[in-house]
Amino acid sequence: MKKLVGQVTPEEKNEIQTLFERRNGLNELAKILTVDNSDLYEKLVRDLGETGTKFQSWWDSMSKKYRWESAANGNWEINFETCEIFLITPES
Repeated sequence: MKKLVGQVTPEEKNEIQTLFERRNGLNELAKILTVDNSDLYEKLVRDLGETGTKFQSWWDSMSKKYRWESAANGNWEINFETCEIFLITPES
């Protein structure tokens, strides 16, 4: 089920969109990078960890700021075009 629970500012949306795109790019790079290049591999692992932490931190901060509804098995999703936040929960 998808339920509208809030909205963020365009500036806030830009923050999470940048992190989202960076995370996706790093994940794609991880699919083709081998451990043979240990320096690059270590940098990728570090960047993935830092980006993941910043990504989760953004969601935690915004959910606290705007007091979005949450659910035990749910997650939030953003529509980058409208800045709307949706709560996604499994169908019962």
